Amino acid sequence: MFAVVRVLILLLLLASIGCFGAYAVTRQRRYFHIGIVIVKWTVIAGLVFFGVLIVERLLEA
Repeated sequence: MFAVVRVLILLLLLASIGCFGAYAVTRQRRYFHIGIVIVKWTVIAGLVFFGVLIVERLLEA
């Protein structure tokens, strides 16, 4: 379960790096905007992931 979430977060980060790379090459603002949106959702996914880990640890104790 957690491995799938980790891979998903990694893929989101790679997609945002690709968008920022496309922006650097083409200077089209849409790539920059898409990259920012992907980073935003990556941060949200990471916070949810760590929140679930914290709740699991608290419930085990």
